[in-house]
Amino acid sequence: MDWKYLFFILLGYFSGSVLYARMLPRFLKGVDVTRQSGDGNPGTANAVRLAGWPVGLLSLGLELAKGAAPVFFAARNLDMSQTAFALVLAAPALGHAFPFGRFTKGGKAIAVSFGCLLGLLPLWQPLALLAGLYIFFSVVLVVSPHLFRSVLVFGLLAAGCFLLKLPAPVTLGCCLLSALVILRHLLRYQGEKPAVRLFKKA
Repeated sequence: MDWKYLFFILLGYFSGSVLYARMLPRFLKGVDVTRQSGDGNPGTANAVRLAGWPVGLLSLGLELAKGAAPVFFAARNLDMSQTAFALVLAAPALGHAFPFGRFTKGGKAIAVSFGCLLGLLPLWQPLALLAGLYIFFSVVLVVSPHLFRSVLVFGLLAAGCFLLKLPAPVTLGCCLLSALVILRHLLRYQGEKPAVRLFKKA
């Protein structure tokens, strides 16, 4: 593997390993979202719920950025047609899901996955597909609880990328992202039962 790909893989992994949605509530509000939330997830939803919207939105911005920045710069310095680019694309999500030094304390990697796909711009199709799937299964055909919705959405993202005729490494990278998110959700499964209804209640 070319050293440049390895550099961006490591950069993305260590960037993803910084859990802003855990750090900021703790430092700014004295809130430990992993201890005070029901699911123990160091994610932006818990940051918003337990530390308030300002801290939560700041956490969300940084979680997106830690995925977007490494991929954005990699896409402009590497050949996206090389298979190794798939690992570059997935590396920030891997860092979030299994962070350096806290391997078993990672998060579900949803926000950082959006960030990774954001870093592909102007290649917009994977990001649009992920956003569209979340909107559809959150508003139109509502799948709950969130665990089942996310597993379904990321499973369809992986399948959908094959239909979009993207560069093969991008498709493979999206499949790796999806596998990471699905795995982290399954590891946090607490016996919830799935439910489906048409349209979100007002």
